[in-house]
Amino acid sequence: MKMTFRWYGEKDTIPLNYIKQIPNMSGVVTAVYDVPVGEVWQESKIARLKEHCNKANLEMKVIESVPVHEDIKLGKPTRDKLIANYAQTIRNLGKYGVKCICYNFMPVFDWLRTDLKKVNPDGSTCLCYNHDTLLKLDPKNLHLPGWDESYTTDELNGLLNEYKGISHEQLFDNLIYFLNGIMPACDETGINMAIHPDDPPWDMFGLPRIIVDSNSYDKLFKAVPNKHNGITFCTGSLGAGRFNDLPTMAGKYCNRIFFAHIRQLKYTNDLDFAEAGHLTKNGDLDIYGVVKQLVKNGFDGYVRPDHGRNIWGEDGKPGYGLYDRALGACYLNGLFEAIEKECK
Repeated sequence: MKMTFRWYGEKDTIPLNYIKQIPNMSGVVTAVYDVPVGEVWQESKIARLKEHCNKANLEMKVIESVPVHEDIKLGKPTRDKLIANYAQTIRNLGKYGVKCICYNFMPVFDWLRTDLKKVNPDGSTCLCYNHDTLLKLDPKNLHLPGWDESYTTDELNGLLNEYKGISHEQLFDNLIYFLNGIMPACDETGINMAIHPDDPPWDMFGLPRIIVDSNSYDKLFKAVPNKHNGITFCTGSLGAGRFNDLPTMAGKYCNRIFFAHIRQLKYTNDLDFAEAGHLTKNGDLDIYGVVKQLVKNGFDGYVRPDHGRNIWGEDGKPGYGLYDRALGACYLNGLFEAIEKECK
């Protein structure tokens, strides 16, 4: 296992030297953020990013993410050129030691929450989701926390209209077309593609969700058996679906898990949840059980503490403050060390 930490590049308010001070921190998970979706990441930008990481004695082995253009998801005629660009980005990243790319295939929104700063009884704040609140929103005039600056209203409505004719089966077929198009570049570079599950794992605003459970993974690996086709095992995204048995899934798919996002949720009813501190006892997900199954089945990929609360007065990017994620990393380090010694 290699412990990593999400870093949003030079504009991130968290300095790399702070991240390096977290025990057992091997590297950062980052990306090039100033290239339009669909264009090739130039080597000069990748080299600059890696230079920053090297100066802090942190590896840059995981990229999260290289976004997939909506035209690829929609299966438009432009997709072949866009897939070729994506493959070239993979080749460029391979020249700088990247081993894993986390990506998603979620239409329009890559995550949804209804509140970014829910106040907890202890004064910390967290991300949360309330289904009734979401249903009350007007799809033609959407303003979502964390998303209302991503698209203009016209752009968002245009995308939603385009997806009205896309079924779950069509979206899945478009995913397979994309993967078959980039697997040769992965074979050349040795880079693993790790798809992130849909968050939360159910349809939203008529948009299909296709990576949500064990059946999704079985179907994915049958369609593209290439060894570089794998997953990002996100306990929070999968755990939002009460139908998912996370420890069992961690064991079953261990050899396909190249990257693990580990975080905790506290359920408030059948669909609603709030994000909590990483410890198993702080929520409803069996974090200990997940880590135990990963260790028992030989997991040797990358891990990062996922969304944390904002604590100790920190007013940073919701879910991505320094303090609670650092605490989460320390908790996960302890779990892995203890279970690895137990399993020897």
